[in-house]
Amino acid sequence: MDEHLVEQLIDELSQFGISLTQEQAQMLVSYLGLVIEKNKVVNLTRITNPSEAITLHLVDSLLPLVSNSLHVDESSKILDMGTGAGFPGVPVAVVTGAQALLVDSVRKKTDAVAEFVAELGLGNVSTRHARLEEVARELTFSQDVVFARAVARTNVLIEYATPFLSQNGVLVVEKGRPEDDEITEAEKAAALCGLSFVSRETFELPHDLGHREILIYKKVGKSKIKLPRRTGLAKSQPLGV
Repeated sequence: MDEHLVEQLIDELSQFGISLTQEQAQMLVSYLGLVIEKNKVVNLTRITNPSEAITLHLVDSLLPLVSNSLHVDESSKILDMGTGAGFPGVPVAVVTGAQALLVDSVRKKTDAVAEFVAELGLGNVSTRHARLEEVARELTFSQDVVFARAVARTNVLIEYATPFLSQNGVLVVEKGRPEDDEITEAEKAAALCGLSFVSRETFELPHDLGHREILIYKKVGKSKIKLPRRTGLAKSQPLGV
């Protein structure tokens, strides 16, 4: 365990008002170590410098917790759409204690994440290799929070997330610098899906490692269209365009 990385994580998060216990920080640094090690044989991330990965994977994953529009605790059910190497799902689960389901359509990624989770004994995290539309048919209206880290345009993410969300559940989208037309299309898609735009918050990551925008949408009504649509339609015929 590199104590420098643990201290870096605690320090950088404290700059945003997020406090971690030593144990939580150590767990997250251990998780990151497993990702970087496995990345030598399975392509999970392009960020392999441990210090950069602290900021770009761990701090970045936890930034949404700064928002007053978001509340996640041990009673919350959260879903991470397109989890990749387990971000943001694993960090959020470690820090909040929420029950987290991490979904990705690439089996080697979910297999790797499942292996890391088992090794660290994270009993509140489970993984699923599937398309989002398939899982949504099974877990309708079951999630308090759905997270998405830049895996698609926001209108597409809204469509994917809507069938998962319970009433008043929230979708958290993390972006770099979304264009105005992406935000406009997202608002139209949200209106169709029964979601309301709640907040847009911007952050600068430490060490000039990037600009982040957190977009939050809340499920306030019923969708005007039947969701999920057939697999693939969210991307090929996106809502709000």
